[in-house]
Amino acid sequence: MADLILKAGKEKSLLRRHPWVYDTAVQRVVGKPQPGETVRVLANNGRFLAWAAFSPASTLRARCWSYDEKDVIDDAFIERRLREAIAARAPLFARTNAVRVVFGEADGLPGLIVDQYGDWLVTQFQAAGVEAWRPLIGRVLMEATGARGVFDRSDAATRQREGLEIRAGLLAGEEPPQAIEVVEDGVKYGVDVRVGHKTGFYIDQRESRLTVQRVAEEFRRVHGRGMRALNCFCYTGGFSLALLKGSADEVVSVDSSEEALAMARANAERNDFSGRAEWICEDVFTCLRRLRDAGEHFDLVILDPPKFASSHYHVDRAARAYKDINLNGLKLLEPGGQLFTFSCSGAVDVDLFQKIVAGAVIDSRRNVWAVGRFGAGADHPLLMTCPEGEYLKGMHLAVRP
Repeated sequence: MADLILKAGKEKSLLRRHPWVYDTAVQRVVGKPQPGETVRVLANNGRFLAWAAFSPASTLRARCWSYDEKDVIDDAFIERRLREAIAARAPLFARTNAVRVVFGEADGLPGLIVDQYGDWLVTQFQAAGVEAWRPLIGRVLMEATGARGVFDRSDAATRQREGLEIRAGLLAGEEPPQAIEVVEDGVKYGVDVRVGHKTGFYIDQRESRLTVQRVAEEFRRVHGRGMRALNCFCYTGGFSLALLKGSADEVVSVDSSEEALAMARANAERNDFSGRAEWICEDVFTCLRRLRDAGEHFDLVILDPPKFASSHYHVDRAARAYKDINLNGLKLLEPGGQLFTFSCSGAVDVDLFQKIVAGAVIDSRRNVWAVGRFGAGADHPLLMTCPEGEYLKGMHLAVRP
């Protein structure tokens, strides 16, 4: 067993059960551990701190499995963690068959993401530790869920930072169909797990989509008509379909990917929503300015962009981009209109995002209330000792008279 000896004073975060050990905290390594191998993490005075997975190529030099010295990190340990994670999500299947069943550090399986879409699972192995358990994880996932197949989408940039090769392909069982149909709160969505963002669908926005659907229903009840809405960065139409399910009269959806829009159109057809949907393939920044200059107005605008800041080095540039789209989004709203705005950039924390949005409100010269806040759904729990896990944040704004 190799040991990771920390510098004096660097044990504090692990004593608070933070799951990461940065390379700058390590004084020396005793032994020659291989990537993904379990190591013992010790304080500078020799005190046991954690069992962790070693990653020599990453600035996250180790990710913790357990803080109990009595634990043994073996097949039984990994299987137990997997089954516990899956069981914890069981209640969600009453309203949807698209659920994140494993969420990395929050489930004590650092670097592992597993999403379930109907009878198929999609994995992302984002760290050397879980990579070392790939065959076991694939087998246990099949057994614990009864899935027909497990497709691996380990093709994110995080793999390269871990010194791991990019992977994408079948891990276990049967190949998934080109489009897996899932149902969420009465809306049908087709998911192509082989391509696209994340594992093919934004499962984490489930609660926000339901809120948007209810807002559209309430608008019709109050105004006697359906709303006109704009969904920017619409991807495969998640928010658009939720609005249409809520009886919006017209939803204009914008994305720069024609491939994503093709899936969005197919999703609208699945639900017989096509007649009230308009799909625009255009850069969103350009489209917002064009609509603003044309004097267009909407009852509701949604801004759900992809990650603008992949690390803290890009925060300033991301802040400018978030302010730009929020300012133009606010200018497109009717009096009494509503804005749903989101950031999935982990490097942009909740406080900074609110300040950016507030800056856009000030520049818009409109009277605006914040009436709601959003985060990821219950299947994306925040490990309270690892605040970095709070990547998704959103705000619901209302323009006052």
